[in-house]
Amino acid sequence: MSLLEDLEHKILVGDGAMGTLLYSYGIDQCFEALNLSHPDQVLNVHQAYVHAGSDVIQTNTYGANYSKLSRYGLEDLVKEINKEGVKLARKAATDSTYVLGTIGGIRGINTRSTPLDEIKRSFREQLYCLLLEGVDGLLLETYYDLEEIITVLKIARKETNLPLIAQVSMHEPGILQDGTSLAAALKQIENAGADVTGVNCRLGPYHMIQSLEQVPLSGRFLSAYPNASLPDYEEGRLVYPTAPDYFKQSAEALRQQGVRLIGGCCGTTPEHIAAAANALKGLKPITTKEVTVNEKEARIIDFEEERLPHLHEIARKQRSVIVELDPPKKLSIDKYLEGTKALQEVGVDAITLADNSLASPRICNTAMASTIKAQHNVRPLVHVACRDRNLIGLQSHLMGLHTLGINQVLAVTGDPTKIGDFPGATSVYDVSSFDLIRLMKQFNQGRSYSGKSLEIKTSFSIAAAFNPNVRHLDRAVERLEKKQQCGADYFISQPIYNEAQLLEVYEATKHLTCPIYIGIMPLTSYRNAEFLHNEVPGIKLSDSIRNHMLHAKDSTQSIEAGLAIAKSLIDAAFDLFNGIYLITPFLRYELTVELTRYINEKTRLEEERKNRNGLHLI
Repeated sequence: MSLLEDLEHKILVGDGAMGTLLYSYGIDQCFEALNLSHPDQVLNVHQAYVHAGSDVIQTNTYGANYSKLSRYGLEDLVKEINKEGVKLARKAATDSTYVLGTIGGIRGINTRSTPLDEIKRSFREQLYCLLLEGVDGLLLETYYDLEEIITVLKIARKETNLPLIAQVSMHEPGILQDGTSLAAALKQIENAGADVTGVNCRLGPYHMIQSLEQVPLSGRFLSAYPNASLPDYEEGRLVYPTAPDYFKQSAEALRQQGVRLIGGCCGTTPEHIAAAANALKGLKPITTKEVTVNEKEARIIDFEEERLPHLHEIARKQRSVIVELDPPKKLSIDKYLEGTKALQEVGVDAITLADNSLASPRICNTAMASTIKAQHNVRPLVHVACRDRNLIGLQSHLMGLHTLGINQVLAVTGDPTKIGDFPGATSVYDVSSFDLIRLMKQFNQGRSYSGKSLEIKTSFSIAAAFNPNVRHLDRAVERLEKKQQCGADYFISQPIYNEAQLLEVYEATKHLTCPIYIGIMPLTSYRNAEFLHNEVPGIKLSDSIRNHMLHAKDSTQSIEAGLAIAKSLIDAAFDLFNGIYLITPFLRYELTVELTRYINEKTRLEEERKNRNGLHLI
């Protein structure tokens, strides 16, 4: 009788974790290589699971592919390791035990960096090794990436008629990391050729059972290999504290969800498998069940609010001025609040707050944004850097911004920590600015990174950074195009100090549908100008500007010269860009107040001229 024929009328018990037992023996290396170096240890694990009641055991070949073995310098031993893996499992099996050749996923959590072509090559090599050794079926397990498992399934189905068991790993209960629901993912896997579809790893029995409640029974069979529990960390080692009795109850609950192949993943031992085998002994498979739908998770409503027009909406229609005023580096905030009040009175559309720019700590920009919003009714535009928060922290941060009513956000990668004044600090970079833009756009659809419902849609207006001060402007524009595709609503540029460059940037970006706020920062001294010219990558000042600053005799004349240069740049940008982004140097808010007045006056005169021209036409 074949494996699939047995599954027609039986519940079969799989084995548990190979790595957990080897790890408990003090072995902490490439487990698959032990097929060659310590075959007795691997054989003992197989025999322990068979003795515990496993009807199905898997070869110790989870990571025995070129891609993963190359991390240990063992990439030339793919054939030998897989061959011995099958032989050891066969040696431990009884006449009634099925041996599955195991192939694990290559792409991991939150990454799709391994190209599909490389995955295909690695998979085919391992697949042929296992098939030549005569396994009873194939177990594809721990696949986080749906594209990967569908790709390799199609290859396997083309090469063999043996039973194919395909198991994905969920990012959150009921959801894969790309946002696909478990039910939808298993249906796609079934359509790609799997005989048995299921889940394994990452989650313990509770969440796996909960997730399977939403999966309908189809013509194919279900499998489940949960972890023993969530892991704990004790004295430098990962441990799984769940008792076998709990796993026994869980096996019974998995059967109620229609699962016919039940085993264990991380943390499970022969004791867990023995408990499951005893619980399932003599029980028949469940053939029908009611599928539950989590209405709370499925419901997403629009966040109803009376809001001001978003900045990108303003810049599409009329002149708009935003001003960067970075949070203080020290705890005194009186001058900062004076500045925000002055800028609000002069009529800026928003004040932008950087997120620890130059990798130096400042007062949290969210705290300052909330303060100026409450005290001076100023609209804050908060920068969010990928550098300082992992994926959990970023999502929590965005949820917090929404809760505070802050919906103008600039997504930036963030300066690396090594350029800051804290040499021991590390950069996170779980995601790039492109990923962060996508994440915020997904929040606007009411979904988290994993696709799980947030119940309410956010209303973020998403800005993206633009650095025009590069050697190849066309490449910078390509990045803008990509950010626009990711969901950016508008762009904010680094400061420009060249009138000809403004025209060049306009010509290179005029095809974009997203408006651009062009950056202008007044110079404050010759020393400031030389620093920007010589030390800030990509910024080059013209000789005339540097000479202008050089001949300023004192600080007053330096400020006047800096303002004159900035006004000249504003004049050049005025007819090219609706959005002007003024950057306040060294908390000298009076400079950006004056420049805002200058822009407002130019705007007023422009409107008067248009009105006069309109009257003449009448």
